[in-house]
Amino acid sequence: MAKFSKLSTLLASAAFALSGAAAFAADYTLTISSWAPPTHNINAQMWPKFVEMIEEATGGQVTAELKLGLAPPPAQMDLIMDGAADLSIIFHGYQAGRFVTTKLIELPGFEGNAEAASVAYWRAYEKYLSKAEEHRGVKVIALHTHGPAQLHTADPIDSLDAIAGLKLRIPGGVGGDVGTALGATGIQVPAPKVYETLASKAADGVVMPIDSRKGFKLTEVAPHMYEMPGGFYRGSFAFIMNEDALADLPEDIRQALEEKVFGEPLSREIGKIWDAGDIESVELTKQTEGNTITVASEADVAKFNELAAGVTETVLKEIAATGVDAQAAYDMIKAEMAAY
Repeated sequence: MAKFSKLSTLLASAAFALSGAAAFAADYTLTISSWAPPTHNINAQMWPKFVEMIEEATGGQVTAELKLGLAPPPAQMDLIMDGAADLSIIFHGYQAGRFVTTKLIELPGFEGNAEAASVAYWRAYEKYLSKAEEHRGVKVIALHTHGPAQLHTADPIDSLDAIAGLKLRIPGGVGGDVGTALGATGIQVPAPKVYETLASKAADGVVMPIDSRKGFKLTEVAPHMYEMPGGFYRGSFAFIMNEDALADLPEDIRQALEEKVFGEPLSREIGKIWDAGDIESVELTKQTEGNTITVASEADVAKFNELAAGVTETVLKEIAATGVDAQAAYDMIKAEMAAY
Protein backbone atom coordinates (compact mmCIF):
# COMPACT_ATOMS: atom_id res chain seq x y z
CA MET A 1 0.00 0.00 0.00
CA ALA A 2 1.11 3.56 -0.54
CA LYS A 3 2.85 5.30 2.30
CA PHE A 4 1.19 8.73 2.31
CA SER A 5 1.35 11.32 5.07
CA LYS A 6 0.18 14.87 5.67
CA LEU A 7 3.04 17.18 4.85
CA SER A 8 3.61 19.79 7.52
CA THR A 9 7.20 20.77 6.80
CA LEU A 10 9.74 20.44 4.03
CA LEU A 11 12.25 17.73 4.78
CA ALA A 12 15.72 19.02 5.48
CA SER A 13 17.12 16.40 3.12
CA ALA A 14 15.32 17.89 0.12
CA ALA A 15 18.47 19.72 -0.88
CA PHE A 16 17.62 19.42 -4.55
CA ALA A 17 14.48 21.54 -4.14
CA LEU A 18 12.24 18.69 -5.25
CA SER A 19 9.29 20.17 -3.42
CA GLY A 20 8.19 23.72 -4.10
CA ALA A 21 5.97 26.06 -2.15
CA ALA A 22 2.98 23.90 -2.97
CA ALA A 23 4.50 21.17 -0.80
CA PHE A 24 3.37 22.97 2.36
CA ALA A 25 -0.26 22.41 1.41
CA ALA A 26 0.09 18.93 -0.08
CA ASP A 27 -2.26 16.21 1.12
CA TYR A 28 -0.22 13.34 -0.33
CA THR A 29 3.53 12.86 -0.50
CA LEU A 30 4.96 10.25 -2.85
CA THR A 31 8.38 8.71 -2.21
CA ILE A 32 10.82 8.66 -5.13
CA SER A 33 13.72 6.20 -5.22
CA SER A 34 16.63 7.21 -7.45
CA TRP A 35 20.06 5.73 -8.04
CA ALA A 36 21.86 8.47 -9.98
CA PRO A 37 24.31 10.91 -8.33
CA PRO A 38 22.65 13.90 -6.63
CA THR A 39 23.94 16.34 -9.25
CA HIS A 40 23.00 14.27 -12.30
CA ASN A 41 20.14 15.71 -14.35
CA ILE A 42 17.95 12.76 -13.38
CA ASN A 43 17.89 14.10 -9.83
CA ALA A 44 18.74 17.75 -10.42
CA GLN A 45 16.14 18.36 -13.15
CA MET A 46 14.02 15.36 -14.21
CA TRP A 47 12.49 14.49 -10.86
CA PRO A 48 12.04 18.18 -9.96
CA LYS A 49 10.21 18.63 -13.28
CA PHE A 50 7.99 15.68 -12.42
CA VAL A 51 7.20 17.17 -9.02
CA GLU A 52 6.42 20.53 -10.60
CA MET A 53 4.04 18.85 -13.04
CA ILE A 54 2.15 16.79 -10.44
CA GLU A 55 1.83 19.75 -8.09
CA GLU A 56 0.46 21.91 -10.89
CA ALA A 57 -1.89 19.20 -12.17
CA THR A 58 -3.34 18.53 -8.70
CA GLY A 59 -3.43 22.08 -7.40
CA GLY A 60 -0.74 21.27 -4.88
CA GLN A 61 -2.57 18.29 -3.38
CA VAL A 62 0.19 15.86 -4.38
CA THR A 63 3.96 16.29 -4.11
CA ALA A 64 6.95 13.97 -3.80
CA GLU A 65 10.24 13.61 -1.99
CA LEU A 66 13.45 12.08 -3.28
CA LYS A 67 15.45 9.35 -1.54
CA LEU A 68 18.79 8.08 -2.78
CA GLY A 69 20.52 4.78 -2.17
CA LEU A 70 17.48 2.66 -1.36
CA ALA A 71 18.62 -0.01 -3.84
CA PRO A 72 21.07 -0.46 -6.73
CA PRO A 73 19.84 0.34 -10.27
CA PRO A 74 18.86 -3.23 -11.27
CA ALA A 75 16.69 -3.61 -8.15
CA GLN A 76 14.49 -0.55 -8.70
CA MET A 77 11.68 -2.42 -10.48
CA ASP A 78 11.28 -4.90 -7.63
CA LEU A 79 11.58 -2.10 -5.08
CA ILE A 80 8.55 -0.37 -6.59
CA MET A 81 6.58 -3.60 -6.98
CA ASP A 82 7.16 -4.33 -3.30
CA GLY A 83 5.98 -0.85 -2.27
CA ALA A 84 9.25 0.16 -0.62
CA ALA A 85 8.96 3.39 -2.62
CA ASP A 86 6.23 4.84 -4.80
CA LEU A 87 8.22 5.94 -7.84
CA SER A 88 11.53 5.24 -9.53
CA ILE A 89 13.48 5.45 -12.77
CA ILE A 90 14.70 2.22 -14.37
CA PHE A 91 17.22 1.59 -17.13
CA HIS A 92 15.93 -1.44 -19.01
CA GLY A 93 19.35 -2.63 -20.12
CA TYR A 94 20.38 -3.39 -16.53
CA GLN A 95 18.05 -6.39 -16.45
CA ALA A 96 18.97 -8.74 -19.27
CA GLY A 97 16.08 -10.94 -20.37
CA ARG A 98 13.42 -9.07 -18.41
CA PHE A 99 12.84 -6.49 -21.13
CA VAL A 100 13.03 -7.11 -24.87
CA THR A 101 10.68 -4.70 -26.63
CA THR A 102 12.41 -1.76 -24.93
CA LYS A 103 15.47 -2.47 -27.10
CA LEU A 104 13.60 -0.95 -30.04
CA ILE A 105 14.31 2.68 -29.11
CA GLU A 106 17.94 1.80 -28.35
CA LEU A 107 18.75 0.91 -31.96
CA PRO A 108 21.28 3.09 -33.79
CA GLY A 109 20.12 4.91 -36.90
CA PHE A 110 17.18 6.93 -35.59
CA GLU A 111 17.53 10.57 -36.60
CA GLY A 112 16.46 13.17 -34.06
CA ASN A 113 17.04 14.34 -30.52
CA ALA A 114 15.96 12.82 -27.23
CA GLU A 115 12.73 14.82 -27.09
CA ALA A 116 11.57 13.53 -30.48
CA ALA A 117 12.68 9.99 -29.64
CA SER A 118 10.96 9.97 -26.24
CA VAL A 119 7.63 11.14 -27.67
CA ALA A 120 7.85 8.61 -30.52
CA TYR A 121 8.77 5.90 -28.01
CA TRP A 122 5.70 6.59 -25.88
CA ARG A 123 3.40 6.55 -28.91
CA ALA A 124 4.87 3.26 -30.15
CA TYR A 125 4.53 1.83 -26.64
CA GLU A 126 0.84 2.68 -26.49
CA LYS A 127 0.12 1.23 -29.93
CA TYR A 128 2.44 -1.79 -30.02
CA LEU A 129 4.99 -2.42 -27.27
CA SER A 130 2.63 -2.43 -24.27
CA LYS A 131 1.09 -5.65 -25.63
CA ALA A 132 4.16 -7.55 -24.38
CA GLU A 133 3.26 -6.57 -20.77
CA GLU A 134 6.91 -6.41 -19.75
CA HIS A 135 6.18 -3.87 -17.02
CA ARG A 136 3.42 -5.87 -15.39
CA GLY A 137 3.24 -5.17 -11.69
CA VAL A 138 3.97 -1.44 -11.98
CA LYS A 139 2.42 1.60 -13.64
CA VAL A 140 4.54 3.06 -16.47
CA ILE A 141 4.17 6.83 -16.28
CA ALA A 142 6.82 7.84 -18.83
CA LEU A 143 9.22 6.29 -21.34
CA HIS A 144 12.25 8.15 -22.54
CA THR A 145 15.71 7.92 -24.05
CA HIS A 146 18.84 9.98 -23.85
CA GLY A 147 20.52 11.45 -26.90
CA PRO A 148 22.84 9.40 -29.13
CA ALA A 149 25.49 7.64 -27.03
CA GLN A 150 29.15 8.21 -27.88
CA LEU A 151 32.51 6.68 -26.97
CA HIS A 152 34.46 8.34 -24.15
CA THR A 153 38.02 7.14 -23.56
CA ALA A 154 41.14 7.79 -21.51
CA ASP A 155 43.29 7.84 -24.67
CA PRO A 156 42.31 9.37 -28.04
CA ILE A 157 40.47 7.16 -30.55
CA ASP A 158 40.53 8.26 -34.18
CA SER A 159 38.98 5.33 -36.04
CA LEU A 160 36.29 2.68 -35.68
CA ASP A 161 38.85 -0.13 -36.02
CA ALA A 162 40.71 1.16 -32.95
CA ILE A 163 37.74 0.17 -30.76
CA ALA A 164 38.36 -3.56 -31.21
CA GLY A 165 40.04 -5.00 -28.15
CA LEU A 166 39.33 -2.05 -25.88
CA LYS A 167 37.92 -2.74 -22.42
CA LEU A 168 34.77 -0.65 -22.38
CA ARG A 169 32.02 -0.17 -19.85
CA ILE A 170 28.98 -0.98 -21.95
CA PRO A 171 25.37 -1.17 -20.73
CA GLY A 172 23.07 -4.06 -21.44
CA GLY A 173 20.52 -4.00 -24.22
CA VAL A 174 21.50 -2.75 -27.66
CA GLY A 175 24.55 -0.98 -26.23
CA GLY A 176 25.94 -4.40 -25.34
CA ASP A 177 25.05 -5.80 -28.78
CA VAL A 178 26.87 -2.94 -30.50
CA GLY A 179 29.91 -3.30 -28.25
CA THR A 180 30.18 -6.98 -29.14
CA ALA A 181 29.84 -6.22 -32.85
CA LEU A 182 32.66 -3.67 -32.57
CA GLY A 183 34.95 -6.24 -30.97
CA ALA A 184 35.22 -4.50 -27.61
CA THR A 185 35.55 -6.35 -24.33
CA GLY A 186 32.48 -5.40 -22.37
CA ILE A 187 32.62 -4.50 -18.68
CA GLN A 188 29.16 -4.15 -17.16
CA VAL A 189 28.95 -1.87 -14.15
CA PRO A 190 26.05 0.43 -13.21
CA ALA A 191 26.35 4.05 -14.25
CA PRO A 192 27.09 5.30 -10.69
CA LYS A 193 30.25 3.11 -10.71
CA VAL A 194 31.59 4.45 -14.02
CA TYR A 195 33.85 7.14 -12.56
CA GLU A 196 35.70 4.83 -10.19
CA THR A 197 35.93 2.12 -12.90
CA LEU A 198 37.67 4.53 -15.25
CA ALA A 199 39.73 6.20 -12.54
CA SER A 200 41.13 2.81 -11.47
CA LYS A 201 42.01 1.97 -15.11
CA ALA A 202 39.76 -1.10 -14.97
CA ALA A 203 38.35 0.06 -18.31
CA ASP A 204 39.74 1.97 -21.27
CA GLY A 205 36.54 3.89 -21.79
CA VAL A 206 32.77 3.93 -21.73
CA VAL A 207 29.93 4.25 -24.21
CA MET A 208 27.38 6.64 -22.71
CA PRO A 209 25.30 9.68 -23.66
CA ILE A 210 27.13 12.98 -24.05
CA ASP A 211 25.36 14.40 -21.01
CA SER A 212 27.39 11.97 -18.87
CA ARG A 213 30.49 14.06 -19.46
CA LYS A 214 29.09 16.39 -16.82
CA GLY A 215 26.65 14.11 -15.01
CA PHE A 216 29.24 11.41 -14.30
CA LYS A 217 32.34 13.66 -14.50
CA LEU A 218 33.74 11.93 -17.58
CA THR A 219 35.72 15.06 -18.46
CA GLU A 220 38.02 14.06 -15.59
CA VAL A 221 38.55 10.35 -16.35
CA ALA A 222 37.64 9.98 -20.05
CA PRO A 223 38.74 13.26 -21.64
CA HIS A 224 38.49 12.07 -25.25
CA MET A 225 35.16 11.64 -27.06
CA TYR A 226 34.82 9.78 -30.36
CA GLU A 227 31.56 10.91 -31.94
CA MET A 228 29.59 8.70 -34.30
CA PRO A 229 26.90 10.81 -36.06
CA GLY A 230 23.57 9.44 -34.83
CA GLY A 231 25.31 7.67 -31.96
CA PHE A 232 26.21 4.07 -31.18
CA TYR A 233 22.89 3.44 -29.40
CA ARG A 234 20.27 5.16 -27.23
CA GLY A 235 19.31 4.06 -23.74
CA SER A 236 15.79 3.05 -22.75
CA PHE A 237 14.39 4.37 -19.47
CA ALA A 238 11.02 4.33 -17.73
CA PHE A 239 9.53 6.27 -14.87
CA ILE A 240 7.45 3.73 -12.96
CA MET A 241 4.94 3.92 -10.11
CA ASN A 242 3.62 1.48 -7.54
CA GLU A 243 0.11 0.45 -8.57
CA ASP A 244 -1.28 0.61 -5.03
CA ALA A 245 0.17 4.10 -4.56
CA LEU A 246 -1.76 5.27 -7.59
CA ALA A 247 -4.94 3.42 -6.63
CA ASP A 248 -4.92 5.01 -3.16
CA LEU A 249 -5.16 8.50 -4.61
CA PRO A 250 -8.66 9.99 -5.01
CA GLU A 251 -10.23 9.45 -8.42
CA ASP A 252 -10.14 13.12 -9.41
CA ILE A 253 -6.42 13.31 -8.65
CA ARG A 254 -5.71 10.14 -10.60
CA GLN A 255 -7.60 11.56 -13.56
CA ALA A 256 -5.67 14.82 -13.42
CA LEU A 257 -2.35 12.98 -13.36
CA GLU A 258 -3.35 10.73 -16.26
CA GLU A 259 -4.50 13.65 -18.39
CA LYS A 260 -1.83 16.23 -17.63
CA VAL A 261 1.31 14.41 -16.53
CA PHE A 262 1.59 10.70 -17.25
CA GLY A 263 2.56 9.40 -20.67
CA GLU A 264 3.48 11.71 -23.50
CA PRO A 265 3.61 15.02 -21.53
CA LEU A 266 6.15 13.71 -19.00
CA SER A 267 8.09 11.74 -21.62
CA ARG A 268 8.47 14.91 -23.71
CA GLU A 269 9.71 17.02 -20.81
CA ILE A 270 12.29 14.44 -19.76
CA GLY A 271 13.52 14.20 -23.35
CA LYS A 272 14.03 17.97 -23.37
CA ILE A 273 16.17 17.72 -20.26
CA TRP A 274 18.36 15.01 -21.81
CA ASP A 275 18.89 17.27 -24.83
CA ALA A 276 19.82 20.28 -22.73
CA GLY A 277 22.29 18.11 -20.81
CA ASP A 278 23.99 17.06 -24.05
CA ILE A 279 24.43 20.67 -25.14
CA GLU A 280 25.83 21.64 -21.75
CA SER A 281 28.29 18.73 -21.75
CA VAL A 282 29.57 19.52 -25.23
CA GLU A 283 30.34 23.06 -24.10
CA LEU A 284 32.00 21.75 -20.93
CA THR A 285 34.16 19.40 -23.01
CA LYS A 286 35.27 22.21 -25.29
CA GLN A 287 36.16 24.37 -22.30
CA THR A 288 38.01 21.69 -20.32
CA GLU A 289 41.76 21.52 -20.88
CA GLY A 290 42.93 18.21 -22.32
CA ASN A 291 39.48 17.19 -23.57
CA THR A 292 38.96 16.47 -27.26
CA ILE A 293 36.12 15.58 -29.63
CA THR A 294 36.89 13.49 -32.72
CA VAL A 295 34.10 12.99 -35.27
CA ALA A 296 34.05 9.70 -37.17
CA SER A 297 35.12 9.83 -40.81
CA GLU A 298 32.64 9.18 -43.63
CA ALA A 299 34.27 5.80 -44.20
CA ASP A 300 33.84 4.84 -40.56
CA VAL A 301 30.23 6.05 -40.58
CA ALA A 302 29.50 3.80 -43.56
CA LYS A 303 31.24 0.88 -41.86
CA PHE A 304 29.27 1.41 -38.66
CA ASN A 305 25.96 1.71 -40.53
CA GLU A 306 26.60 -1.70 -42.08
CA LEU A 307 27.33 -3.18 -38.66
CA ALA A 308 24.28 -1.45 -37.17
CA ALA A 309 22.02 -2.93 -39.85
CA GLY A 310 22.92 -6.41 -38.63
CA VAL A 311 22.22 -5.46 -35.01
CA THR A 312 18.86 -3.97 -36.01
CA GLU A 313 17.82 -7.10 -37.90
CA THR A 314 18.64 -9.30 -34.92
CA VAL A 315 16.84 -7.07 -32.42
CA LEU A 316 13.68 -6.83 -34.54
CA LYS A 317 13.55 -10.63 -34.63
CA GLU A 318 13.88 -10.74 -30.83
CA ILE A 319 11.04 -8.26 -30.43
CA ALA A 320 8.85 -10.05 -32.95
CA ALA A 321 9.24 -13.25 -30.90
CA THR A 322 7.32 -11.52 -28.07
CA GLY A 323 4.25 -11.26 -30.30
CA VAL A 324 4.71 -7.54 -30.99
CA ASP A 325 4.70 -6.27 -34.59
CA ALA A 326 8.33 -5.20 -34.41
CA GLN A 327 8.66 -3.86 -37.94
CA ALA A 328 5.52 -1.75 -37.64
CA ALA A 329 6.69 -0.32 -34.31
CA TYR A 330 10.14 0.41 -35.76
CA ASP A 331 8.66 2.12 -38.80
CA MET A 332 6.35 4.14 -36.56
CA ILE A 333 9.21 5.47 -34.45
CA LYS A 334 11.19 6.46 -37.55
CA ALA A 335 8.18 8.22 -39.05
CA GLU A 336 7.22 9.97 -35.80
CA MET A 337 10.76 11.22 -35.27
CA ALA A 338 11.06 12.43 -38.85
CA ALA A 339 7.82 14.37 -38.54
CA TYR A 340 8.42 15.75 -35.02
